[in-house]
Amino acid sequence: MTEETPGFEEKPDVPSGATPDDAEPKAASSSEEGSAPAGDANENAGLVAQLDQVRTALGERTADLQRLQAEYQNYRRRVERDRIAVKEIAVANLLTELLPVLDDIGRAREHGELVGGFKSVAESLETVAAKMGLQQFGKEGEPFDPTIHEALMHSYAPDVTETTCVAILQPGYRIGERTIRPARVAVAEPQPGTQTVKAENSESGAGAEKADDKENGGPEEG
Repeated sequence: MTEETPGFEEKPDVPSGATPDDAEPKAASSSEEGSAPAGDANENAGLVAQLDQVRTALGERTADLQRLQAEYQNYRRRVERDRIAVKEIAVANLLTELLPVLDDIGRAREHGELVGGFKSVAESLETVAAKMGLQQFGKEGEPFDPTIHEALMHSYAPDVTETTCVAILQPGYRIGERTIRPARVAVAEPQPGTQTVKAENSESGAGAEKADDKENGGPEEG
């Protein structure tokens, strides 16, 4: 029988030059290296999620800013349109009040009474009104247009082919495309039956030419 030496226990083999305690730190370090990649992956996933949130928030703020800018531009355009409209209305109201004065100046000019200092003042007033955009219209001989003409007198004339302004009783005025007073005119229409007579004369003339062709043996053939 083999005798066991009391007081000694069997221990694992340890390489020469190393102490038994060196085995335990190596095992611990190997377990830490195995868990490190999993921790890095979780950290990267968290950063990606935060980045997506930041991008979403940035897109929403950019859309809000663009919408606010578009609303501001629309507001500026509305304010500018309103400002121009108010100015045009104010100018039109002022010039409308001056129309009777301009009518008096026109009548004085027609009667040869626009002389001296009154002539200078009248011409200055007309120049200022023109600079403010006032335009006079209405001429004899132009076709009657109910949108810009007001017929105060009506007659028939054999020398017109359509309803025509034959006299301007009071000139019209406009500012740009806006008419502030229509031209008051006397109009003339074609004489009733004139068109019928002309048509009959043209038909009879054509018939006479055909009769002459028949009497002469018709047109010569080439």
